[in-house]
Amino acid sequence: MSHPSAYPRVVLFDLLTALLDSWTVWNRAAGSESAGRAWRAEYLRITYGCGAYRPYEQLVEEAAAAVGLPASAAAALEAQWDGLPVWDGARELLAALRPHCRLGVVTNCSNRLGRRAAALLGVDWDVVVTSEEAGYYKPDPRPYALVLSRLQAEPAQAAFIAGSGYDMFGTRQVGLRTYWHNRAGLALPEGAARPELESPRLEAALPWLAGFSAG
Repeated sequence: MSHPSAYPRVVLFDLLTALLDSWTVWNRAAGSESAGRAWRAEYLRITYGCGAYRPYEQLVEEAAAAVGLPASAAAALEAQWDGLPVWDGARELLAALRPHCRLGVVTNCSNRLGRRAAALLGVDWDVVVTSEEAGYYKPDPRPYALVLSRLQAEPAQAAFIAGSGYDMFGTRQVGLRTYWHNRAGLALPEGAARPELESPRLEAALPWLAGFSAG
């Protein structure tokens, strides 16, 4: 059993892919898995090339139009937002960490939708930082830096649970050790640093975090 002091002081999470199954909701709003994945891929392309914040809802609509989806697709996505499924193991991981660590979210989302999504986990977050609040989309380092500043933590005192391989660009710049919950089995983007640990499940994150300071 690891001593509680072995845990990082802070554990930060991507929200919409690491803890929540947004894939299913995007697919449903698009009408099929293939259409949903194409829409999501285009949204990610726009977002990760965007840098400075433009309204999240606007980017979602632009991506839908770019892949030939009707304007109603974005509205359908938002209509299902409060039903975003929680990945199995997510609530259990958060409950196990709560006695030992401060917990934060850094998410590419608007304030309005990001806070609604964070509330679905049922945890008392110490901080939730959205790209709207930071003024930039991940993987720009500024959202990660802002959440660390809010928690008064140095990068060496924190761990990041990523949901997207693109997070590795930002966490590398900031100096955050990273676990990639690669549920969708995606390839690491070209040029991205490898995470310290990668798994299609969340279960392996707890022993990694419990022995963090000894790693």
